[in-house]
Formats: sequence, structure tokens, C-alpha cells
Amino acid sequence: MKKVVVICGPTAVGKTGLSIELAKKFNAEIISGDSVQVYKGLDIGSAKIKPIETKGVRHHLIDVYEPNQLYDVSTFQKEVRQLIHTIDHPFIVGGTGLYIKAALFNYEFDSPKRDIDLEKALSEWTNEALYKRLVSLDEQASKQIHPNNRRRVLRAISMAQHQKRSSLNKKDELLYDAYIIYLSMPRETLYERINQRVDIMLDDGFLQEVKTLKKRGITPNILGYRELNQYIDGQITLDEAIALIKQNTRHLAKRQETWFKNQMHAHVYDVSDKKDVLDQLIKDIKAFYED
Repeated sequence: MKKVVVICGPTAVGKTGLSIELAKKFNAEIISGDSVQVYKGLDIGSAKIKPIETKGVRHHLIDVYEPNQLYDVSTFQKEVRQLIHTIDHPFIVGGTGLYIKAALFNYEFDSPKRDIDLEKALSEWTNEALYKRLVSLDEQASKQIHPNNRRRVLRAISMAQHQKRSSLNKKDELLYDAYIIYLSMPRETLYERINQRVDIMLDDGFLQEVKTLKKRGITPNILGYRELNQYIDGQITLDEAIALIKQNTRHLAKRQETWFKNQMHAHVYDVSDKKDVLDQLIKDIKAFYED
């Protein structure tokens, strides 16, 4: 079986920095396991790695789709498996648990054909009504589509009515020899890092990024982008938006921790001391490759 190293964990725990050091050590290439970083223009809010930060390590599935294109777990699964096949030492790095598990485990997806009859039946519906319908059917899919992209919304409604993500055919069977690493740290420390990272994002121009996207008609229903658009639309103050981003990111980190520990059965590493954990990870990954 092909060997795959997976580095996962909650947002802001430090996956990017450690993955670069490890990838350099093992001459690996990194496949992004993030459902947002695949989109062009969603840079600051997704904590997308900057070219200078890659240190020469090749990255995949970053900046490959336009924000108004539909990108789902089935597409991710297909592309990641192709990359795993072609890369000598693939590392999957990210925090989108379902996407990563679908790529590694025996998940099967059905792709229904375009439903012309459904599209005709919904032809009189407004874009807003269609989008609300999609949210009710498959909220996760709705987060990846602009409400005014009628064709994509209709397609997602059709797919959701046939088989949405929560009902996909899945088996708890690994398709690869995977060493799954979960990076952890004390919750109070993680939450402090989350709050600091949100402040840094705003200093780096996150609000301007959201405004630029909005001028193009792109208002992603994604953490951070959603709250800042609420501020731009006058629904909440900027301070309220920032507080919401921090709060919702902390909630996300808690859900990520629960997911990876329960669903992925990962090897847990406390990254409070980066030097010690890096040395231990190098030792353990080397043993994994030699086994």
C-alpha cells in the first residue's frame, strides 16, 4: 500500500510551519487538506501559505479554482487520490476532516446527472429562495457557492436531493498505509493563538480582501468572510464582527479536535515545545517509512 503522511489538527495549532520542516526532511510534497485554500483570492482569511513561506516545498490544491466554482468533497477525493498516486512522498496537511477522511478511506460517491425536470420546476424561484433551499438540504455545500450563481446552486440542489454528504456510502477502511498525525496543545493556549491570528489577519488586510471580493459579487458563506460581510452590510459593528470571528473560530477548533480524535484515530502530538515535537516527529515518520 502507498504510504501517506497526514498532518492534521485544529486551526492555528501550527500545522503549516511543522509540515514545511518535515516535508523538507523527507523530500515530500504537500497536498492541501483545506476546503477553502483551493480558491483563488481567499488568501488572508484562509491563512493560505505565502509563496515565500513554502521554502521550496511543492504544494498542491492551492489557488486552483475560482471562488464561484463548485468544489466539493467528491472532487477533492478524486484529485487527492490522483496526486497520491503520482507523488513519491505525499503529505496531506489541513484541517477539513471530512475531506481528508474521504480521500484516505473507502468512501464512495454517486454523481447524479443534471436534473432538467427539477430545473424547470424551480425556474420561477428567485436566487434567494433557491439558495435558502440549498442551505436546508446541504448547508456545507452552500458555503462554497455564491447565492447568485444560479447554475451552481441548482446543480447542488439536484445533488443534495439525490445524495448529500451526510448520506454518502462509506466504509471505515483505509485505502493507503497512512500515518495520521494530530497536532494538539492546551486549549487555553490554542484559543489565545486563534485570537492573535485573527488580529494579524486584520492587520494584513483581511477586511480589504473581503471588500475586493464583494465588489466582484463574491460573498463566501465561510468563517471570517461571512462576519466581515455582515459588518460591510451594516448588520453589525466591526468590533462585533471581530469578536464573532474569534468566537466562531474557537468553536471550529473544538469541533476539529473532536472529529480528528474520534474519526481518524490519529497519533496525538503536543506541540507546546516545537523543537522537541519536531525531533520526535522526524523519528516516528522515519520509522513509518522504514516499516
